[in-house]
Amino acid sequence: MKIEDADSQVLLSRSARNRAERRKKKRTQGIVASIVAVLLVAILGAGYVLFDLQRQFNTKSNTVSLGFSDSEQQARPVKSPDDTSMNVLLLGVDHADGDAGESAALTRAVSQRSDSMMLVHIPEDRSQVYVMSMVRDMYVNIPGYGKNKLNAAISLGGVPLLLQTVENLFNSKIDHIVMVDFEGFKELSSALGGVTVENEIPFTANDTDYYYPTGQISLEGDRALRFVRERKSFTNGDYQRVANQRKFISAAANQLLSTETLTNPVKLYKIVDEVSPYLTFDEGFDAATLVGLGMQLKNVDTENMAMFTMPTAGSATSPDGQSIELPSEHAVEQIGQALVNDSMAEYLRDNPPEEP
Repeated sequence: MKIEDADSQVLLSRSARNRAERRKKKRTQGIVASIVAVLLVAILGAGYVLFDLQRQFNTKSNTVSLGFSDSEQQARPVKSPDDTSMNVLLLGVDHADGDAGESAALTRAVSQRSDSMMLVHIPEDRSQVYVMSMVRDMYVNIPGYGKNKLNAAISLGGVPLLLQTVENLFNSKIDHIVMVDFEGFKELSSALGGVTVENEIPFTANDTDYYYPTGQISLEGDRALRFVRERKSFTNGDYQRVANQRKFISAAANQLLSTETLTNPVKLYKIVDEVSPYLTFDEGFDAATLVGLGMQLKNVDTENMAMFTMPTAGSATSPDGQSIELPSEHAVEQIGQALVNDSMAEYLRDNPPEEP
């Protein structure tokens, strides 16, 4: 046999083995997902456990009432009754200031802003979860107030005004609101026994001695909280912060859905008990709805969720002297169409995200 033929046989053999390994990995992922689904049904469907976990969740978590007037409701984008895709506005809010006790659910204007805003799109076929971070300093039109930073909407009119602002930006209906107090990241990390992330940029959190080296690091308690809050240590500020927040959420989701967590009712109860007080949902998003959605998403690989930052058109200074980020009008139009047409996969294929 010629050397070239022998090399070809080796390459063909190696290629065949790689294909087989990929098929095996895909089958294994499918089996693991099925096992997780069965375990989830077994644990949450076990009579008292189901009732008690849902009761605990519904009792301890918070609810925000959007309270739109008839005219405000009619002004919202209309979604086709046949469209079963879902858009969720996910907010990270710091309730550390003094008026947190007055309005935990931010149903009106308060003296604080949202530090993290993500638009989550779940397609009709429930095959993927798309998580788009929006830079908080993006200069947009806030209904009734004119141009301002996106995160100013909460300080001007609470969550309802922020929802209206995002809906108007993309001309797309938002189905649900989920808000996470940053203290919740701290409690979740502790309840999970630490959340392991792959850190790409070494840094020391501003005004602390918390050093985060490159590679796999375990985040728990205050160190987890500073990891998701930090922006001053990076040259690209908010862009790296939202990337780190997505990284933490993805890693926490993987650990939440692990068999080690799902087969441990005590751990599940602890997570629900300790984290629920830091969560706020709209009135239509209760524990039963979340469990149902979770079952629909059982085949989504959380390690490969589509997570990206909404493109902007560069930095500028507003007329009143604020440092702002300009929205990309082209990106806004394309993303709005992708939300309405349930074509986010096609949008990302044609517009690969640039990460920090």
